[in-house]
Amino acid sequence: MPRSTRRSPRCAPSTRRPDVEAGALVVTFARTVDAFAFEDAARTGGVPGRLIPLPTGIAASCGLAWLLPAAAPPDALAPLAALRREGVYRHADRRFARLDA
Repeated sequence: MPRSTRRSPRCAPSTRRPDVEAGALVVTFARTVDAFAFEDAARTGGVPGRLIPLPTGIAASCGLAWLLPAAAPPDALAPLAALRREGVYRHADRRFARLDA
């Protein structure tokens, strides 16, 4: 019986990137450990958002990013200012503009 060339869905590489709504903020990191520390602090502090794969159009050292929804208040990241991050970007017109440059 020939072996199946079909891969299991668990093992299939993901080609889908997250959809980022206009106005959303994306925080990038230099190291994975920084992304996980940011996630822990955000959840503890009640900051909205989630970790996502790094969106196409942003270059960063780590492949993870924090997505803050457009509906979040402008000062939502203030409690996390002391944590390490590589960059903060706003998504608009299908592009990412760096805010902290």
